[in-house]
Amino acid sequence: MAITAALVKELRERTGAGMMECKRALVESDGDLDAAIEAMRKSGQAKAAKKAGRIAADGVVVIAVAGGAKAGVMVEVNCETDFVAKDKGFTDFAEKVAAHALASDAEDVETLEAEPLEEGEDASIAQARADLVAKIGENIQLRRLVRFDNLKGELYSYRHGVRIGVLVALEGGNPTLGKDIAMHIAATNPLCVSADQVSTATLEKEQEIFRAQALESSKPEQIVEKIVAGRVRKYLEEVTLLGQAFVKDPDLTVDKLLAQAGAKVVRFARIEVGEGIEKKQENFADEVMAQVRSD
Repeated sequence: MAITAALVKELRERTGAGMMECKRALVESDGDLDAAIEAMRKSGQAKAAKKAGRIAADGVVVIAVAGGAKAGVMVEVNCETDFVAKDKGFTDFAEKVAAHALASDAEDVETLEAEPLEEGEDASIAQARADLVAKIGENIQLRRLVRFDNLKGELYSYRHGVRIGVLVALEGGNPTLGKDIAMHIAATNPLCVSADQVSTATLEKEQEIFRAQALESSKPEQIVEKIVAGRVRKYLEEVTLLGQAFVKDPDLTVDKLLAQAGAKVVRFARIEVGEGIEKKQENFADEVMAQVRSD
């Protein structure tokens, strides 16, 4: 029987195992999904299979940066509870995953999980994760991988606790500025670097909302358009890194701060544990903001 990508995906969703483990199990079972699950359980992945459906919205973000600050990675590893997020076995696993990701060429989680956790070992990251699930008793997932490679400038990072991580590539400037910009991004969560990077679809959606709000005031059409234009400008200031007021000095925009230092942000990435997963979460951005302003 042909082993299709859809079949591998279904087994992965049902077991929480890695892509290569799922494909191997399906090949050995000649495409029989239930037989593949049973075989995976017998090989020590039983608890992982049972727990794969649970929501894993807690966990850690780990950052690894290469010497010379020209490359770096961030990985998000999820678990179910804050208690396990503090477990040494869990945090050691997350640190090893980040270290391997930095040394690897993997661009996505699926590729990374198929690789060995440590050099010289046969067991994949997915297998090590499944073994940890069996040991700890919670669903554990490697959720996201962000990679920065071959940078022209310098790479700076910031981690707020273990739940928010930032990588920012900067041309010019200095380490103090790099850290300040990374901390600012952690606190304010900008959508992108500059206004020209905001998608047309996003702008059109916001304009539609602003226009509907303005029309409710029964003002003339030309006034409505001015109101919409003003609100769009304010929106772009709020969601773009360059347009935002610098958290340590609200009288100064990030754009002006960078200009004073002769620096330029090439790229940034921000990960917060559990983003997009339906589970009640605290507002960690406010917590970061408070810390940055008191720094």
